[in-house]
Amino acid sequence: MRFPLPLTLKIASTLLKQRWRAVSRFATVLQLEPLHACNLACTGCGRIREYASTIRDMMPLADCLAAAAECDAPMVSICGGEPLLYPEIEALVAGLRDQKRIVYLCTNALIMRRKMSDYLAVQWSEEPRRFEPILYQLILEKLISHKEAAVIRSGRIDKKRPVIKPSRWFYWNIHLDGLEATHDRIVEKSGVFKECVLAIRMAKILGYQVATNTTIYKQTKMVEIEELWSFLGTLGVDGHTITPGYDYAEAAEAMVRRKQGRPEDFFLTRADTIEKFRNAEEWGRRFPLLGTPVYLEFLAGKRELSCSAWAIPTRNVRGWKGPCYLITDAHYASYRELIEATDWDRLGRVNGVARDPRCEHCMVHCGHEPTATLGINAQRGDIWKNLRFNFGPRPRITAKR
Repeated sequence: MRFPLPLTLKIASTLLKQRWRAVSRFATVLQLEPLHACNLACTGCGRIREYASTIRDMMPLADCLAAAAECDAPMVSICGGEPLLYPEIEALVAGLRDQKRIVYLCTNALIMRRKMSDYLAVQWSEEPRRFEPILYQLILEKLISHKEAAVIRSGRIDKKRPVIKPSRWFYWNIHLDGLEATHDRIVEKSGVFKECVLAIRMAKILGYQVATNTTIYKQTKMVEIEELWSFLGTLGVDGHTITPGYDYAEAAEAMVRRKQGRPEDFFLTRADTIEKFRNAEEWGRRFPLLGTPVYLEFLAGKRELSCSAWAIPTRNVRGWKGPCYLITDAHYASYRELIEATDWDRLGRVNGVARDPRCEHCMVHCGHEPTATLGINAQRGDIWKNLRFNFGPRPRITAKR
């Protein structure tokens, strides 16, 4: 299976419950941004520019947990900004798990090893005989230093403070937009790709689930993305998500202001996306992509999907962001207000026509993957196609012919 059975059943039960209640619009994934501060300034990211005036603000932990309970999405994607900079990130992950939610923590991985070392310190203090061999392996593989190992063994850690533990309900979701040279260029800092690899290796030794997320831009070479997935397969990465880079206003304007180049030379048009993703169905067969084959068909230009941005709402320091993850017209005080105040019928693209000019070239997963999951634009055979895709055997990494 591409997605563990308990997690699949959790999501399926939520969908069935909402259908039984005849709820037309509901959350499947909450994009939770507890802060927008970041330790990188990636090309193509508009978050830290759009929220420059509140870049130091953070959501209180209680508000984060209340947002998850309010929309009641089965899955929460903690993003930002860099969420590992959030002072209460461990308590947030623990609180969401107490709510029985699947948690994806989206990170650039720069301080991920430090957070895993905190977990290891707690475990070593409780079961030193069991965890000493693991600690020794991490030293041998140069994933931690002797000095760091000494700190872990010292027991100088507040055992009352929560740590991020491995769980079948938790994923590290690491941002990787290509192999080393490409990724480091996009994140505008050298050494980041190498740190991601070290963090992945350490995570798998400690028993964490790891996924990656990749955005495709105009200059992306798709053969490189295939090489990236093949390489990540050798590290034991559990799955990948992929989405086309879309020139939403804040990211495009930031690129111009910073004189990084022309947005039209970086972001994808709809035609560009279809060309880049023409082999998307083949990738779904060859690699453990997470999602639906219907969305991959959409990216390849073989079918149309309307937008269901209401299914993946965003909550951040200013409120519930509307209408979607990338377009900001307003921030609302509640999820209900977001749903009721937004004219959803004026968004997206239907029958080849964009209802809003800003939606013309958007094919991103946070608007269209839920459409495929919920069967909103279903065609005959889609249900069985999705079931075979997710319940079938996990793809084995093979060399491209």
